[in-house]
Amino acid sequence: MTASLKFRQLEQAADEKSRIALAAARSAARAWSTGISQRSRRDRAAAFARAALEAYVAATVPNLQLTAFQNLAPCRLDRDGLALAERIGRSVAPLPMVAALHHLTSLYPALLSQEQRSALGAFYTPPCLSARLLDLATEGGFDWATGRLLDPAAGAGAFLVQAALRLRSSLRDGEPAFVLAQVGVRLSGLELDENAARLAQASLEIALADVVLASGRPVPPVVQICDTLEEAPSPSFDLVVGNPPYGRVTLTIEQRARFSRSLYGHANLYGVFTDLALRWTKPGGLIAFLTPTSFLAGQYYAALRRLLVDEAPPVALDFVHARKGVFEDVLQETMLTVYRKGRAAGRARVHYLHIATDCEARVAANGTVGMPRDARGPWLAPRSPEHSALIAHAEGLSSRLRDWGYSVSTGPLVWNRFKSQLSDSAAGRAVHPLIWAESVTSEGRFIFRALKKHHTPYFRVEPGDEWLLIKEPCVLVQRTTAKEQARRLIAAELPASFVQSHAGVVIENHLNMIRPKGIAKVTPAVVAAVLNSQAVDQLFRCMNGSVAVSAFELEALPLPEADALEHLSLLLAEGAERVVIEAECNRLYGWMS
Repeated sequence: MTASLKFRQLEQAADEKSRIALAAARSAARAWSTGISQRSRRDRAAAFARAALEAYVAATVPNLQLTAFQNLAPCRLDRDGLALAERIGRSVAPLPMVAALHHLTSLYPALLSQEQRSALGAFYTPPCLSARLLDLATEGGFDWATGRLLDPAAGAGAFLVQAALRLRSSLRDGEPAFVLAQVGVRLSGLELDENAARLAQASLEIALADVVLASGRPVPPVVQICDTLEEAPSPSFDLVVGNPPYGRVTLTIEQRARFSRSLYGHANLYGVFTDLALRWTKPGGLIAFLTPTSFLAGQYYAALRRLLVDEAPPVALDFVHARKGVFEDVLQETMLTVYRKGRAAGRARVHYLHIATDCEARVAANGTVGMPRDARGPWLAPRSPEHSALIAHAEGLSSRLRDWGYSVSTGPLVWNRFKSQLSDSAAGRAVHPLIWAESVTSEGRFIFRALKKHHTPYFRVEPGDEWLLIKEPCVLVQRTTAKEQARRLIAAELPASFVQSHAGVVIENHLNMIRPKGIAKVTPAVVAAVLNSQAVDQLFRCMNGSVAVSAFELEALPLPEADALEHLSLLLAEGAERVVIEAECNRLYGWMS
């Protein structure tokens, strides 16, 4: 064993020991915070993070004076809280500075209640994701020596700190005062939460401590405390980067009108921030965001996808695969995306980001993907290496369910609005079978049953409710499935014989209905077989980023021409074994399972 290798192993062991101790102290801090009243908790959490940062500075750069906390009253913490904060601040001193700052500033959201964190959008960004997103921006052409950068949701400075370090590195021959002036001119952050903004500014002071001490000047103000949604954007930045807040938001009438070009139905904050980013970015500039994957599909994000394809198509997409429990508050379905404003829609590079710890990630390339013909349509992007060939084949398939002669809608019955008409018995006039989601089995078979609490097998159709009655055979598809399930698409043919024998059925809202429009080109059995195939299930996973299986997505699925389904139709008519039917479906998509 070489001396250098032995040293690295000892260094890694020391870091691991520090991280274990830090995790224990962090748990103790969470326990301490639960004893604080909701009204005081936000201020106490900020004071705790501030005390930890000040203890870290005392242990690492004792000559540095943090100006971000000037004019503030001393930390209002009880003796136990202050001691714990200072212990955490000292315990991260052996870690790399970026990792240490991440652990300390993320104490603020970690000590808030879940309700407060959600209201503030206070969810921290692990350093490995911040670094990777800035790497993607660099690969996209952002020039750290000259470019201007904005983080419109700066939080506690996860991106600004690493950006400041890269900017300083690009100016390594510059005088310290010049470096600080450039930081003030070329880095900007917007943040609604004053506590987070002060932590971000303090983090920048620590990250640039050497040039601060060498110049005798403070870091210029970088983070502006404001409501980003109400700031008038100017297209003056070469890079807009960040981890925007997410979750439904109620916009004012004026805001809804302002962002109408990217909205459909309810607004999600990260979608609004993406729209805003386009307005802040120069022509030819980059937008680099960490977001949930849900915008890739679904009708709610159709207008946003069209806006992006038209104005700033993606150039790179990273899908994040994180080991469970690695870090707090990061969605498992998360992605990094870089867009270029003014670029013609082309192919985007795809990578997988495998996260081991909050500071360690492994990148694997997996080809490129193109944008859909319909700019509003879902984006097909491989979630694993074997998906690339499947998507390449699917890009050549032009048929959709409408071309087969079908339309998709949700089951019309919202049962809790008709409780008095639910029935356990088929007796009486105008009583029909009520089809719940559990009637579609995981194997793709239809079994008439009502197994769950409040689920009854029958429904009484009263005068005026005839619109609830379905009188033709169709294909039923479960509307909610999770990526952990063996199949995301679970479909079953609702037999014509069952519908006819009961003079119609009522279908509950947790099922999608794929119904023929006039004379269909293929049978419902063929539709169900294709949807239940491994190939189409995997294809659906490549476009879907949520638990919902929407009518919009089903209608957008790439399908073979109806004429190509003759052999599949014959197999189904002959009662072929499922494995044979599966093989034929997979052949139609060039899929090798």
